[in-house]
Amino acid sequence: MSRNYYEVLGVGAKATPEEIKRAYRKLARETHPDVAGPDSEERFKEVSRAYEVLSDPEKRQLYDIGGDSALGAMGGNGAGFGFSDIFETFFGAAAGAANPRGPVPRGRRGQDALVPLEIDLREAVFGATREITVNTAVVCPTCSGTCCRPGTSPRTCEVCGGRGSVQRVARSFLGQIMTTSPCAMCQGHGTIVADPCTECSGDGRVRTRRTIPVDVPAGVENGARLRMPGAGEVGPGAGPAGDLHIEFRVRPHDRFTRRGDDLLCSVTVPMTAAALGTVLTIDTFDGPREVTIKPGTQPGHTELLKGLGVTRLYHHVRGDLKVFVDVEMPARLDDRQRELLAELARVRGEERVNPAVTGGSGMFARLKEKIGL
Repeated sequence: MSRNYYEVLGVGAKATPEEIKRAYRKLARETHPDVAGPDSEERFKEVSRAYEVLSDPEKRQLYDIGGDSALGAMGGNGAGFGFSDIFETFFGAAAGAANPRGPVPRGRRGQDALVPLEIDLREAVFGATREITVNTAVVCPTCSGTCCRPGTSPRTCEVCGGRGSVQRVARSFLGQIMTTSPCAMCQGHGTIVADPCTECSGDGRVRTRRTIPVDVPAGVENGARLRMPGAGEVGPGAGPAGDLHIEFRVRPHDRFTRRGDDLLCSVTVPMTAAALGTVLTIDTFDGPREVTIKPGTQPGHTELLKGLGVTRLYHHVRGDLKVFVDVEMPARLDDRQRELLAELARVRGEERVNPAVTGGSGMFARLKEKIGL
């Protein structure tokens, strides 16, 4: 005695057609011999038979009244429920229908391109407009991307009739199986270019050198990339162009170093200027600027020039310029210079430096503590 068809599909007797269809789709995937192996063939036939009956309103009514025996007059034995029925269940169309997707378009998307662009630090600070020349693919000017010699056009493929696919029928233990595959004659396009363009050899595109303007954004960092949609290579068959990616490489500057949105530089002043104070003029990206060195400036002191740094990317604010002060000590002294420095040392009481006078928190005290003296 055959099993109850509702139990086979795992649904109740009052299940809706949509619930029956969902249950069958799930079980058909799990029990199909191509997925679960040959041992599942009987189970797959049982599931298919149950769906064949319960998905047909007339058969389902007879089954509900008299069971499997009531279907004898209809001759429903499930032998003809094969791949075509599964195709219809899964994809919503009979297997004998035309390819629902249609022929494959001849045009395909072009490749993306990556091009390095060297810029200097000033361009990274303020932004700039540059031009690059690339070797790329563009639409063929002779055929305008049709791939055909001017005056001609693609003809419909005789093998697939323009569908782009062909179907074949084979017999198996499941009944008739119909398979669909791309047409080998037209490569799935549905048309054939019988008389290709001599300029592009039927590709719809040619290679050439092209100059492209590039907007360098203010604040761009070394190694950053800019994507330019549709500025890459045109695809085969005049397909959509890919993207162009610009990789920025910022050349080192002889005076300034970048750290985030700030610029760093250093100035060297004589010992006397650091002691007495002075005013320096330095060339910045915004022109000459004065830097005041206060009397008694120590080595490593930093002067801050606000708003003279790098523009923050995609903002209108700028970082700062940090000027590090280096004090230059004289390496050699003549007699007069030595005499003057000695006099200064006497006036300041600095003829002899005693590390002990720095107290317990001084550098020498910390050093003595570290080495255990």
